[in-house]
Amino acid sequence: MDWHNEMFTNRHAGETVVIIANGPSLNKVDFERVRKEICIGLNKIYLGFEKFGFYPKYYVAVNEKVLRQSYDRIEKINCVKFLSNRAPDLYKPSGLTHIINTTQPPARFSTSLSAGLHEGWTVTYAALQIAYVMGFTKVVLIGLDHRFEFSGQPNEANLLVGPDKNHFSDEYFSNQKWDNPDLNNSEESYTLARKMFETAGRQIIDATIDGACTIFEKAELADALVS
Repeated sequence: MDWHNEMFTNRHAGETVVIIANGPSLNKVDFERVRKEICIGLNKIYLGFEKFGFYPKYYVAVNEKVLRQSYDRIEKINCVKFLSNRAPDLYKPSGLTHIINTTQPPARFSTSLSAGLHEGWTVTYAALQIAYVMGFTKVVLIGLDHRFEFSGQPNEANLLVGPDKNHFSDEYFSNQKWDNPDLNNSEESYTLARKMFETAGRQIIDATIDGACTIFEKAELADALVS
């Protein structure tokens, strides 16, 4: 994998980061507060760059469907990008693009980006591991609605016909294939992430507006961002 990944270890020790998930609640967020923070954007967050008037410092995508559907847009994102090795024919390491092994993760929660990381059934979990490696003391989550409308089984590939109501943009997976969410396994991943952060004396705060996830400590965004 990309050996340059080691350069990110403890780069942001003692700092705060906002991880921006992609739930509909993002449309209610006061991005005036978020713009001042270091942000990690996920998956198709590029659909919100102009709408929300912000740009992330870091970007993470691990799902192969997202990587392939969004190739042109991801290539144009002008920030540091951490991408899964699931689309090796499309993405190569570069000054901004760092390829991470997620197909053969070394551990359930990784502390080395060069070794790879576990996808944990949700890109948010991948981002939490990256935030941990980079040394952030506080992670603030927004857009983690943790509720979806879908048919079929968890992890099953489906075609989403019509507007996408599960994400902040109707276009998100509209008339495209996506993988059904796996909320149970996602929660198991989040529980482990919380344990790892707390053991290290660090904190994950869920500032999602009306979010359904019960794993993390809850707070209003304004309060969560107070040092």
